[in-house]
Amino acid sequence: MIIEQQHYRTVWYNKDTNTVSMINQIKLPFELEIVHFNTYQDTAEAIRNMTVRGAGAIGATAGFAMAQAFVSHKEEKEWTQARLFIEATRPTAVNLFYASEKVYNAGLESVAKALEMAQAIADEDAEACRAIGQHGNTVINDKCRILTHCNAGWLAFVDYGSALSPVYAAKDAGKEPFVYIDETRPRGQGARLTAFELHHNAVEHRIIADNAAAHYMSKGQINMVITGADRITATGDVANKIGTLEKAILARAFDIPFYVAAPFSTIDFNTEHGEQIIIEERDEEELLYHEGPNEEGIMQSIRMASPGSHGLNPAFDITPNHYITAFITEKGIIKPNELKSFKQK
Repeated sequence: MIIEQQHYRTVWYNKDTNTVSMINQIKLPFELEIVHFNTYQDTAEAIRNMTVRGAGAIGATAGFAMAQAFVSHKEEKEWTQARLFIEATRPTAVNLFYASEKVYNAGLESVAKALEMAQAIADEDAEACRAIGQHGNTVINDKCRILTHCNAGWLAFVDYGSALSPVYAAKDAGKEPFVYIDETRPRGQGARLTAFELHHNAVEHRIIADNAAAHYMSKGQINMVITGADRITATGDVANKIGTLEKAILARAFDIPFYVAAPFSTIDFNTEHGEQIIIEERDEEELLYHEGPNEEGIMQSIRMASPGSHGLNPAFDITPNHYITAFITEKGIIKPNELKSFKQK
């Protein structure tokens, strides 16, 4: 991702200082702040409090945190405790568990192997997302009008993104995609992060309210939907940001293709069906309050809901496989019923 003529990854590791650095997504789009964490505990907390978020970025961060644990601690008991601590941060995104397990197993051989594996996971994530863009570009026509939900762009991965990678590839190919951005309540990842990315990449877009998609679909103004995924089951059910299921149902009602873009590492072949996935319930304050900068640029929180009322705040929902047109992966475009056979190949 290029911002003000400088290339950034979402998260990276400095071996000389055993430090994990990342873009503070809580401050975006109002401030571009780079934060640095010296311990695996602090790095893991950045996952929990959503300083970093998005399936691939969470996975890379978890891998780096696990590597930090091997550098800083000497006993297997401490490494196991670190792994459990990291994996307890967020329960839904499978990339987190994929990365912590891979780095943990590598670290049992040597610290150098742990560092090597953590960096490889981050590099593979970026390369997979680049390839997703190339495959996804083939289904995007010139001047295609695309709806996306939440943020599954560069900020959600190490680089390029999943759902936005085909958009960037289409623009680089000389096409003129237009993106409708769901605001994505309650944390506003669409309005804040997706819009930030598309603005800096000069992709034409508009932010819309979460409940406006049916209106634009009914007018024939949306040609396709592309979302990301936090976990895909072996049968092709998808856990993604709350509201994704609603968009999939609408797309089916208006006969609009509904694509899910994700690297193969997001597919959990050990889970058959969506109802087996644990859905994270987050703090009600995310729903009841909005956060933004005041006139002095200081972030502040304002209650937007009736005082005395409480909220329910599921972070994800499950979209059944029959609503999904296809998955856009780094290995190609795959129908939901082809996932198992594709893995065997």
